[in-house]
Amino acid sequence: MLIDHDGREYLDALAGLWNVILGHGRQELADAAQQQMSTLAYASGYTGSTTVPAIELGERLQQICYPAGEGRSPGWKGMGGFYFATSGAEAVDAAVKTARWWWKLQGKPDKTTVIGRRYGYHGTGFVAMSATGLPAYWPMFEPRMAGVEIAESPYPYRFDRAVHARGPDDPRTDGEMAADLVEAMIEHLGADRVACVVAEPVQGAGGVIVPPNDYWPRLRAICDRHHVLLVADEIITGFGRTGPWFALERWGVEPDLVCFAKGITSGYLPLAGVGFRHELAEAIRSAEGRETWMHAATYSGHPVACAVANTTLDLIEREGLRDRAAAAGEHLRRQLGSLTSLSHVGEVRGLGLMAAVELVADRSTREEFPAAERIGPRVHAATQARGMFSRLRGDVYNLAPCYPVETEQLDRMVDILGESIREVTGA
Repeated sequence: MLIDHDGREYLDALAGLWNVILGHGRQELADAAQQQMSTLAYASGYTGSTTVPAIELGERLQQICYPAGEGRSPGWKGMGGFYFATSGAEAVDAAVKTARWWWKLQGKPDKTTVIGRRYGYHGTGFVAMSATGLPAYWPMFEPRMAGVEIAESPYPYRFDRAVHARGPDDPRTDGEMAADLVEAMIEHLGADRVACVVAEPVQGAGGVIVPPNDYWPRLRAICDRHHVLLVADEIITGFGRTGPWFALERWGVEPDLVCFAKGITSGYLPLAGVGFRHELAEAIRSAEGRETWMHAATYSGHPVACAVANTTLDLIEREGLRDRAAAAGEHLRRQLGSLTSLSHVGEVRGLGLMAAVELVADRSTREEFPAAERIGPRVHAATQARGMFSRLRGDVYNLAPCYPVETEQLDRMVDILGESIREVTGA
């Protein structure tokens, strides 16, 4: 719950900005910050310096972040190291820099191009914005960073098979076709010029777009075939939002780099980071001279933020919150399913404790409302008037509550959204 300056309560249906996963008012996190501030509030993390909380956090992440073990890809050694930043956009920036650095180290200096995807969201920093596939973020800041291209999204509700098929007898699934569109872009640009693909396992801010199950294994194979690094943006999906610690676990896929933020501290302090697969981490440690991985910030690995992150991981494990998030998500999607009786609800979708309701002008054709009608923003305003706050992309209303959310609160969220849709659309 959130309370405004007039004392009115609101259901926080998006857990802040997808990040307050443990809920508001967790004293344990405040205590962890106070204790670390009293011990060591700050120390530089530059050039071989670090702190105990940062070391502990890195060791813990190595255990939960695509760990090596039985059932993994041949030769997979797990994540070999982590860099801690303060925001998701910084993490994406660091990952892109690392991809370019890696290929220069391999004697392939022309491999610099970054591929993002339509509807993807990676932040508002210049690199992250350039890789974001939501054009509304671009106009006032163009031109975007050179060497960034946007491929099609694996958006099941709006994927046009007729447009993308190679013919009426194309045996590929929609998921395979969507992945192959990334490969087609790599081939068009030239694999010798592409450094990395940056992609969210589930596209969050773009409308909780859950890809077909065969999409990610295909994309991993494509990146391997063309020697392109795969950067997983798990900024929203990490730390149990979809059930597993990291969402790519669902599809048995390991990335070359992983970006994380948001839930790692439950939003109580800014912290983000990048995980590097073992070979990249070892190269970072051993590079010298002009080949040094030159990247850091004043607040990299801030000890107080790392202490809060360690306590966040403690609470997720102690309270079984990953399982709770998965169960709450099933209940939420089941209840949202009742809204499909409304004539302008095109689709209800989601994975774990993240869901979306897409509104359309015509359900039979999936035609969107004219932007001038501002259906989504009007529904959003109507939900706020009824005591619920969230975010949307156009006419897609997103929901991703805190993990400890009560069943009655989930049911009330669905009721409020349904009432608001009826009011705005006359359904």
